[in-house]
Amino acid sequence: MPEVKGEKGSPPAPRLPRFNDIADLVLEFNPQADLELLQRAYVFTAKVHDGQERLSGEPYLVHPIAVAQILANMHLDEVTVATGMLHDTIEDTLTTSTELRETFGEEVAFLVEGLTKIARIEFTSQRERQAENFRKMLVAMSKDIRILLIKLADRLHNMRTLQFMNDDSARRIATETLEIYAPLAHRLGIDWMKRELEDLAFRTLQAETYESLKQRLATTRKERETYIEEVLSQISEKLDGVGLESEVTGRVKEVASIHAKMESQGIDLEQIYDVIAFRIVLEGPQESVYTALGLIHGTWRPIPGRFKDYVALPKPNGYQSLHTAVIGPYGERMEVQIRTLEMHRAAELGIAAHWKYKEGRVGDGEDDSKFAWLRQLLEWQRDLEDPHEFLDTVTVDLFPDQVFVFTPRGEVINLPADATPVDFAYAIHSEVGAHCAGAKVNGKMVPLRHTLQDGDTVEVLTSQAQIPRKDWLDFVVSGKARNRIRHAVRSVERERSRGLGREMLDRELRKAGRSLARLLDSGELVSIAGKETRGGGVDDLFAAVGFGRLPAAKLVKKICGIEEPAPPKRRSLFRRPKPPSTSGIRVSGHGDVLVRFARCCSPIPGDEVVGFVTRGRGVTVHSKGCNKVFGLDAERRVDVDWDVEAEVSHRIKLRVTSSNRPGILATVTKSISAAGVNIDGARVSTGSQDRAVSTFELWVKDAKSLEAVMKEIGRVKGVVSVERLRS
Repeated sequence: MPEVKGEKGSPPAPRLPRFNDIADLVLEFNPQADLELLQRAYVFTAKVHDGQERLSGEPYLVHPIAVAQILANMHLDEVTVATGMLHDTIEDTLTTSTELRETFGEEVAFLVEGLTKIARIEFTSQRERQAENFRKMLVAMSKDIRILLIKLADRLHNMRTLQFMNDDSARRIATETLEIYAPLAHRLGIDWMKRELEDLAFRTLQAETYESLKQRLATTRKERETYIEEVLSQISEKLDGVGLESEVTGRVKEVASIHAKMESQGIDLEQIYDVIAFRIVLEGPQESVYTALGLIHGTWRPIPGRFKDYVALPKPNGYQSLHTAVIGPYGERMEVQIRTLEMHRAAELGIAAHWKYKEGRVGDGEDDSKFAWLRQLLEWQRDLEDPHEFLDTVTVDLFPDQVFVFTPRGEVINLPADATPVDFAYAIHSEVGAHCAGAKVNGKMVPLRHTLQDGDTVEVLTSQAQIPRKDWLDFVVSGKARNRIRHAVRSVERERSRGLGREMLDRELRKAGRSLARLLDSGELVSIAGKETRGGGVDDLFAAVGFGRLPAAKLVKKICGIEEPAPPKRRSLFRRPKPPSTSGIRVSGHGDVLVRFARCCSPIPGDEVVGFVTRGRGVTVHSKGCNKVFGLDAERRVDVDWDVEAEVSHRIKLRVTSSNRPGILATVTKSISAAGVNIDGARVSTGSQDRAVSTFELWVKDAKSLEAVMKEIGRVKGVVSVERLRS
């Protein structure tokens, strides 16, 4: 792939990986492996990449061999490991698909070709292009899941070695990794890879914060190492005492994980007590994990609300483990994970632990159900035409935190965190969701926007008179529910607009002495509809009139053959420039259209925008990523863009979280003024944990000036976070 030739991260390996290193790894878990295939792949890739170098000055061969080593460590079959060595041969050398097919067979050639197609994808900040490229990757991986596993190994090595890439490219790759590849690794059940990808991306995207946290953690390193050794000794002694064979390890959590917790809870490093995590891997049956849990809780006091049983209720990706947090020695909080050896293997290897997927075949039964989300993704990429809607659906449902609830019959349903009874209803069946009129949770009636909790038993009450409501979009969180509701709402709005448009056109025609019924009977209206709606039918014509995109009076004049007088031509020696728009927005090139900006997303110049015709209110402008956009009918959509000539300021809101110390508000406001931005209003509140939250209303010209002021505020000592509020 082109991007691997200049990466940023940990220093390169001290020596070139050897074939024997890979062979030993493969033979360790598969003594019957075809070493001759691996050796031919090693020699071939060394030959075709001969003379190529990475930006580090290393031979290019380092990269494909490192990818193969990652795949071998994941216990993948020799065909996959060989493909890891060969994955860049078509993309970066003169090797052809035919040559690979003749040398290594159909299977290897197929996998390399699939990877080559993904390699040509370039993700950008443009939402549509990102969505369409993501579609291509889904299609490629749907043919054989090993394509995605090799791609993840390729990306991991790229992230480990980003240090020679220029900053812009490194940030682009890290952002893409954080948004797409780390979540995919998580959903595939490869937990260690997900954690490492997130940590490497954080190191690139927030280098100063990463180094600061790393240094602060280093100051107490010796104390933590001593603490870990002491706890490991105590846990091992307890487990040995009851005859449980185990391997106990302890580690400090990744810097990215620690920072994420600081951000989500608004606390500082000193206030995070469970930075140390211990893992108990048991040799024994599944029941042994509960015996070990009893020993841990009997030794140290558990922290209420911090116990998760993923053994009885596995995560959707198949992950199983007990998670608990306790008050350990010296009053230190610590996290403990308890699992069997089989569970640990599944957690480390994820989907690679399932032989059906190693061979590129989707099986049936329990293993297949664990990865049903793959089929769901493919269905979405086929069904959702709007790229914004597709990407929104994928990012919502792909890798959220999960909540497990029960049907009245005791069946387990997993939903995204913050799911509601409506999400539950759609998870049962689309028709149940569409007619959801009420819900009982644990036997009690609750509002439809009620947030479900782990272990709730949910019963849905349906009515044939009930239809999906637009306000449901304000609280549902699952992709399936949002898609079905949007579709239903659009259908209702379109039907309503068709009826309204028919009435409006009929009324105007009667004023002109014409009959709508006769126009329909003669077929004349069909011809008119085709011209006015670019090939649409009569219903499309009625909808356009109802939505206000096609004025009824103007249409009737065309039908009656009445020509509108052309505006008088002005003679001038010079072409007059178009006057700048007063709103800063041009609608289909015109600046004199009534425009209002949606409060739900408050777009400013620099944001990608889309306009929707609103009856009686002109055109409403939304950011393209705004959730409200997906509930609006596509037939009302109009092209809008920013008028670069207009000098219009826009009011936005910023939320600044900082330490609650004297003088910090004055320093923040001073930094805003230094950026040349006016403050329209401010509100400050203080909470627990020595934190202050300030909300500022600012007038900015565009996204660039907003970014500048956010950077200025971020430099103030004591500021924890700066974020733009969209409502």
